[in-house]
Amino acid sequence: MFSLKNVLYFQAGLGVLANMCLLCFYIFIIVGHRPKPTDLISCQLTFIHIMVFLTGGDLLLTDIFESLNIENDFKCKATFYISRVMRCLSICTTCLLSVFQAVTISPSTSYLAKFKQKLRKYMVYVFSCIWSFSFSYSSSRIFYVRGFTNVSESNQMQITKSCLLFRMNSIIRVFIFTVTTSRDVFLVGVMLITSTYMVIILCRHQRQCKHLHSIKHLRASPEKRATQTILLLVIFFVVMYWVDFVISTISVLLWRYDPVILMVQKFLMYAYPTISPLVQISSDNRIIIMVKNMYSKHHQRFF
Repeated sequence: MFSLKNVLYFQAGLGVLANMCLLCFYIFIIVGHRPKPTDLISCQLTFIHIMVFLTGGDLLLTDIFESLNIENDFKCKATFYISRVMRCLSICTTCLLSVFQAVTISPSTSYLAKFKQKLRKYMVYVFSCIWSFSFSYSSSRIFYVRGFTNVSESNQMQITKSCLLFRMNSIIRVFIFTVTTSRDVFLVGVMLITSTYMVIILCRHQRQCKHLHSIKHLRASPEKRATQTILLLVIFFVVMYWVDFVISTISVLLWRYDPVILMVQKFLMYAYPTISPLVQISSDNRIIIMVKNMYSKHHQRFF
């Protein structure tokens, strides 16, 4: 149990560090250079990942509340609410990233090509809708979370070290479960459809290139590398998200959260925000070039 907790802290530390570096890069690109349309989405997703680490368990935000002597009930409601908002934002933004990349690489003769300029034009409105939906939808469960007490009741379940989830009315529980499942199935379905479409486009492009060039001289374009990265992230996200969803659903239905299961669920919850920035950093040539330039400047200054 202790070793599992150490693994979680290491995972969270690595994830926060990687996402902070990536967030600084995106801010630098957006403010000082001409960003790609996907940079705005990736920047928002990186910020969401940082908040997932800070609110996803007994980590930094909980320690801040304790140092300020804030009431345990408020602390639990705040961390649980922000955590649910970030969870909703994560799946919505990942879906948006997948859709946008599919539209970006679509051929000019395809039906999706006419949406390229429209998506860029209305990006701010899309962001506003996603955030508004996430904040409003996640507010429904805040009334069923309270601070930990020594009084043991059959209608309460401990979900973190200091927070309890109280049993909902059966009608409300079924309604929330139905809406949540419908939302997740729809968004994951859109991700899988756009991912399949991008794979078809990439395979078709690969065949065309083989007719024009020898295989030895084929080089991946920036758009192809970006598409492959997003495909990898989307597939990984879908797998981790549904495993986490199954564990959460079973735990709520059985009305029991085993401490080991809770640790495993946190590990799965942190897996995507940890892997995602590492994959993006290693696959984005702009980051590699910027790091090399910074290193050469510092090397010349000292030597």
